[in-house]
Parts: sequence; structure tokens; C-alpha cells
Amino acid sequence: MYARPLIDSLDFARNSQESSGEVPLVEMSRLLELLANAQGMLSYTISGNLDNQGSPFLNLSANGSCQLFCQRCLESMDYQVELNTRLLLRKQEDLDALGDEIEEFDSILADVKLDVLNLLEDEVLLSLPIAPKHVPGACQAAIGRNGFAGENHPFETLKKLKRN
Repeated sequence: MYARPLIDSLDFARNSQESSGEVPLVEMSRLLELLANAQGMLSYTISGNLDNQGSPFLNLSANGSCQLFCQRCLESMDYQVELNTRLLLRKQEDLDALGDEIEEFDSILADVKLDVLNLLEDEVLLSLPIAPKHVPGACQAAIGRNGFAGENHPFETLKKLKRN
């Protein structure tokens, strides 16, 4: 089992700390449900700091690749994960005071035992496309369910008839 890094998020940000590492995809159980296979690694870096107003924030970046299911052909496809996000750290009373106000940056609840891998998994899940698809021309579904491709597709013939 992989050792899960925990940080005191406010202390981490106030002291401008940084941590990085690699995590196998198999350690991210919620992400695994969406993957074609569990092979792969994600490299991540998390750093903390204070903004111009003295508010603590975390910068999280990650990159790597995983295998998703193409929603056209349902075959495996490579997907490059490239994530760069800034998260403001808020105390519960700050979040309650904000109510429904829209913030410029995403906020998370400050935690003395923030699980970095859970945060990474959350952000990766949010960054995934809703319906991943192969690039045009690379998908097996381009042939179609009936085995028609290009000119042989029945609607291509109708299109020609309509032009005449």
C-alpha cells in the first residue's frame, strides 16, 4: 500500500512549503472506476503560499497518462492528464459567511490532516472530459455499427441524390 501524504494545509501554505511525488493510479479507487485499466502513474507537485491579501492557497499540478474508454467505440484510449489549479484555503466560518457568493478561485476547507492524494484524485476527476472520445479518424466507431465507411454509408448516397 502506498503511504498517503497528509499535510496541515494552513501551516503548509503559511510556510510556503512544497511537496511532490508520484502515485500509481491503482491507489485512486474513485478514478479507477472510470479507467480502462489501472496501469500508469501521476506525478504531482503541491505548494502553498499566501496571496497579496494574506489568504492562504495551495497550487496543485499533476501530469501523467491514463486509459479512458472512448464513448464512441468503447475501446481504450490514451488520455494525458495535465492539471494546474489554485485552491484558496478557507475556514468553515469563512465558507459559511460566503454563502452563495461566487469566488474568483475555487476554495477548499482548510484541514490539519489534508490527504494530498484525495485532493489530487478530486481534481483529476473534475478535469476529466465528460465524454472522452478518440481524435477524429482514430476511432473504430468511424466505420459505424453496420460496417459502412465513407462513400458506402447509405446516407452518403442520399446526400448525393439530394444534390442532383
